[in-house]
Amino acid sequence: MAKVLMKGNEAIGEAAIRAGCRNYFCYPITPQTEVAEYLARRMPEAGGNFVQAESELAASNMVFGAAATGEMAFTTSSSPGISLMSETISYIAAAQLPAVFVNIVRGGPGLGGILPGQSDYFQATKGGGHGDYRLLVLAPASVQEAVELTMLAFRLAEKYRNPVMILGDGMIGQMMEPVEFKDLPPNEGLPDKNTWATCGAKDRPKNIVKSLFLDPLLLEKNNHELAAKYALWHELEIRCETYNCEGDPKLMVVAYGTTARICSTAIDDLKQEGLEIGLVRPISLYPFPSRKVAELARRIGKVLTVEMSMGQMVEDVRAAVGHDIQVDFFGRAGGIVPSPDEVAEQIRKRL
Repeated sequence: MAKVLMKGNEAIGEAAIRAGCRNYFCYPITPQTEVAEYLARRMPEAGGNFVQAESELAASNMVFGAAATGEMAFTTSSSPGISLMSETISYIAAAQLPAVFVNIVRGGPGLGGILPGQSDYFQATKGGGHGDYRLLVLAPASVQEAVELTMLAFRLAEKYRNPVMILGDGMIGQMMEPVEFKDLPPNEGLPDKNTWATCGAKDRPKNIVKSLFLDPLLLEKNNHELAAKYALWHELEIRCETYNCEGDPKLMVVAYGTTARICSTAIDDLKQEGLEIGLVRPISLYPFPSRKVAELARRIGKVLTVEMSMGQMVEDVRAAVGHDIQVDFFGRAGGIVPSPDEVAEQIRKRL
C-alpha cells in the first residue's frame, strides 16, 4: 500500500477506523482537535458514530456506555481533558471493559499551555482516577508508530478487556509524516462478548456491567482479577527499543516519544565526535521495561533520562536500576522542546 502524507492527529483517527472502531465521542481541546475534525467527516463515511459531547465527562461516559455493549469505542483529548475523564477511566477499568483513550499531551500543571509536553506520565502510568487499577500505556515516537500503536491499542483493549492509552504529545499530533496503513491480522482468541457485554440476553442469562461492589469480598475478588491481568502484561506486553547500545557506550540515555527522536539525533552527532552513547526508548510506559533498562544500565554504568517535563519517568528508571547506579535527569518544561544540541551538551557534561 502506498504511503500518504498525514498530520499525526488525522492519522490516529484513520488508524482507529482501520482497526474496526466505529464509535468516537469527543470534546475539542488543543492540540488534538484535528482528530475530531477529521472523524466528523470520516466516521460517518465508514458507517460509524461521531458525537461531539458537551464535555469531557460526557464523552468519556459515552465511551463507557458503548464499551459496555461490546462495541469498540474511543475518545481523544489532551492533558486537562484527560484529567476530567479519569474518574470514568477508573470505572471502565473496574468494570473490565475495552476502550481506547488517546492523550496528545500539552504542558502543565493546571491548564498550562498548548505546546507539547510529557507531563502526564504519572497521570497515565500511576492512575489518574482512584483505586487499584492500571492502563496499558503506549508511547509513539513518530506518526507511523502512532498509527501502528493506535491499531494495536484496540486489539489489546479487547484482548484484556481494559482501557488502553496512547500517550502522544503536541509534536506527534501536529507534525506531518508519510504513513502506511497495514492490514491487521485476524482478531482471534478474544473473550466471548456474550459472557460480559450487555448485547442482548434473549438466549442466555443477563450480564450486569458495574464498578460498584458493596460486598467487600466481591470488591476484593475484582481487585485480585485485575491484579492477575496486570501481572500478565509484565510477561507479554513489555515493548522497548534500543539504539546504539552495542559495543561499549559510555552513557545510556533513556527517553520516550518524540524526545527519544531528539536524543537519537544528538547521539548521531556525538558519534561524529567519536563518542559512543546508547539509547533505550520505552514504548510501553506501563508495563515499564524495567528489566531491559536495568540490564543495560549495569553494563554501561551511567544513565541520563531526558523528558519534556520536570522529571517523571526518571523515577521509574531509578527504581529499575537501583541505588548503585546514578541516574541523572535533564528536562525542559512549559512546552519547550529540547534541541539535539542541548541534549548533546548535557551528555558531554556527564562523560
